[in-house]
Amino acid sequence: MKRILATAAALALSASALFAQDFTLGSLQIHNPASRATLPGQPVGGGFMTVVNKGEADRLVSIAAPDVSDDVQLHEMAMENDVMKMRQLPDGIEIPAGATVELKPGGLHVMFMKIKHPLAEGDTFKATLNFEKAGKVDVDFTVGAAKPAAMKMDDAAGNHGQGG
Repeated sequence: MKRILATAAALALSASALFAQDFTLGSLQIHNPASRATLPGQPVGGGFMTVVNKGEADRLVSIAAPDVSDDVQLHEMAMENDVMKMRQLPDGIEIPAGATVELKPGGLHVMFMKIKHPLAEGDTFKATLNFEKAGKVDVDFTVGAAKPAAMKMDDAAGNHGQGG
C-alpha cells in the first residue's frame, strides 16, 4: 500500500512539473505563464505569471499574443471606496529590483481582449513579453481548467472575466 501511495505522489509531482514553465531574460525569471479555459462566447481571457527580478528595476510594458488576441492589456484589480475595480495600466507593471511580482486573480494580471477563439484546457499559446530595460522574451502560456476549484491558486492561473 505504501508503494502505491508513493507512486501516486511521484506521478502527481511529475505531472505538476510538466505544467511548470520557466523563462529567463537577463536578470528576470518568468515562472508559469498561465491562463484559464474560457467558456463558449466569452470575449476575454486572463493571464497570470510570477516575475522574479534579480537585477535592476524594470517594467513590463506590453504583451503580444497575436494568435489569441490583437489587444492584450495589463490590468490591476484594487479596492476603491469599498468596491473592487479593475483598471488598465497603460504604463505597464513595475518590477522592482530584487522583487517578486505576482500576476494573479484579484490583483495584477493580463487581459486578452476580444479573443480570436476559445481557450481550451490543456492548450498552450505563445506570447511575447516586452520589458522596458530587459527587452523581449517569448513565453508559452499553459491553459488550465476554467473553474477556480480545479486549480490551486499557486498554479498562477485564474479566471478573471471568466464567470468565477
